[in-house]
Amino acid sequence: MKHLTLTQRLSAVFALLLLACCGASAWLHMAANERYQQEVVQRLSSGLAEHIAGSRTLMDADGWKPESVRTLFDQLMAVNPAVEVYLLGNDGRIEADAAPAGRVKLDRVELEPVRRFLAGDPLPILGADPRNIGAHKVFSAAPVRIDGVDRGYVYVVLQGEAHDALASAVSASAVLRTTLWSIALVALLGLVAGLVAFALITRPLRELTQAVRKFDGDGSAAAALYRVGDDEKHRDEIGVLRRAFAQMGQRIADQWHELTRQDQQRRDLVANISHDLRTPLTSLHGYLETLRLKDESLAAEERRRYLDIALGQSRKVGRLAQELFELARLESGLVQLEIDTFSLPELVQDVIQKFELAAEARRQRLSTDFPRELPPVRADLGMIERVLTNLLDNAIRHSPPGTDIEVRLGNSRQMVEVRVSDSGPGIPADLRAGLFTRASALRQPRSDGGGLGLVIVQRILQLHRSEIRLLDEPGQGAVFSFDLPAGR
Repeated sequence: MKHLTLTQRLSAVFALLLLACCGASAWLHMAANERYQQEVVQRLSSGLAEHIAGSRTLMDADGWKPESVRTLFDQLMAVNPAVEVYLLGNDGRIEADAAPAGRVKLDRVELEPVRRFLAGDPLPILGADPRNIGAHKVFSAAPVRIDGVDRGYVYVVLQGEAHDALASAVSASAVLRTTLWSIALVALLGLVAGLVAFALITRPLRELTQAVRKFDGDGSAAAALYRVGDDEKHRDEIGVLRRAFAQMGQRIADQWHELTRQDQQRRDLVANISHDLRTPLTSLHGYLETLRLKDESLAAEERRRYLDIALGQSRKVGRLAQELFELARLESGLVQLEIDTFSLPELVQDVIQKFELAAEARRQRLSTDFPRELPPVRADLGMIERVLTNLLDNAIRHSPPGTDIEVRLGNSRQMVEVRVSDSGPGIPADLRAGLFTRASALRQPRSDGGGLGLVIVQRILQLHRSEIRLLDEPGQGAVFSFDLPAGR
């Protein structure tokens, strides 16, 4: 059966169980019917032996009267061939019978059933059949009394050999055939009903099997198995399996899409890094080669200018390498936060001091706006400093000379909001989508640097269960905002 489908296995097992149940039912029916007939016959003929014992003088003081016994037995068996009459002694020995010579197989009958019959125990009561060793049949019995003393018993087998022969012939010709046809009809109808029922029950399972075979990773086959409202229609085990597979399929599809997206980002990252490295390295190589070839003919001022350009390109490469290393460390999952409670205004002031000279060189104005009562925050001091550094560095480098850059702090719902804004042209709409992903950051036009500063900011804030937001405020340039939990 290992090559059969589940429906075929269920049908085969059901068919075998059905046949076994039908056979057991037929056997029980025939056994019950036989016992019913025995009880009916024994009840109807329970007084036959007593009538025989009292109708004639079968025994006198000298013993049994053979002629009277023979005449009575012949008359009874001529009237009812199904009965067999025996005279028993007090010890159960067969004293007389009307059977043909050699037909009686027993010389003694067990008297325990006889005593139970005479005591009125529930019928039917089976006793020994003298003509069949080991057979037991219903009987009628009565004591034979002479002068008030029991001298023996009249023992009448009510279903003798003639009855057995006739019953066997009738059973073989009609009853058994009818029973077998009934069993076959019931089994056939039950089998058809079972096959239809199994087909209907296993249909959702077959649909699930087809969906599993068609699963291609996009979740469409799994989603087709579970729609809104299916919880009301499918509450059985197969319905639970459908929902579980749909959830598993959707999860696999989401993971597959995420892997595909990450793989595409990896490809874009490699391509963009290669491009970003090639440009400054080519420029660096060109100026160094020029310095080597024209070292003797170059003036000191021109040589210094070439060296400054080469150093600038070297700083670009170093900045990109440092940002890539820091981003890889943040995404490795091994970075552990060192949470401290500190004053955020003091940290902002320290970071602004680092950029005062760079802002003055570009004629940019740095300002802050802090409320008087601002609670401390709970975060990793070093990482939040890195966030502020990257945001201010981007604002200074990507804003035109003469613009204003402001850091504003606010308190709302047990959170401290940090907002870094500038008065420059802002970020174009076509660059806003995916601004905080590696690939899009590297594709953005930049004056210098690797362009991964905002991606690093996003990863750091995600470790703090926060998010960097790009706000759209009229009259402002680029406005970035994030929240930090207030300390207690």
